[in-house]
Amino acid sequence: MFCDGCGTAVQPGQAFCSKCGKQIVGPIAAAQPLPGRVQAHVHLLGILWFALSAFNAIAGLFVLILGTTLFPHLREMNKVPPDVPVGFLTAFFSTIGLLILAMCACGFLAGWGLLNRAPWARMVALVLSFIALFIEIPLGTVLGVYTMWVLLPAQSQQEYDALVGVQAA
Repeated sequence: MFCDGCGTAVQPGQAFCSKCGKQIVGPIAAAQPLPGRVQAHVHLLGILWFALSAFNAIAGLFVLILGTTLFPHLREMNKVPPDVPVGFLTAFFSTIGLLILAMCACGFLAGWGLLNRAPWARMVALVLSFIALFIEIPLGTVLGVYTMWVLLPAQSQQEYDALVGVQAA
């Protein structure tokens, strides 16, 4: 129970606040505990991983299509020098596109796991956040920092494990 003026703890039956002196009128309501960091942010975190993965999936598909359709036919285009490494460009862009799509699949998996409070989702999201810090600048960097702020501390692990336990029960 707390004073509604300054927030100091007040004992039942106390007429005045010991800190600010405000008169306590009526019943004193018990304050609800604030949700922890994980409980307050895990739903938003799951949605943001879905959003970033969808955004990157579009880019990955574009790069994959570019690598598999444009570069194999590069020799047929006008004014293209004969020394352009067509085979290398095709393989390079196709590989980059597939890697981006694989990262997106992992991001979708992390988002789904966080929304469903899966026990493994915290670790998957943390691993992806470390990768996203450096690869997916600037949006992935922001989401990576946010993910680490929510899920990395030891207290967050205990709180997430408690959320998973509540969900499973």
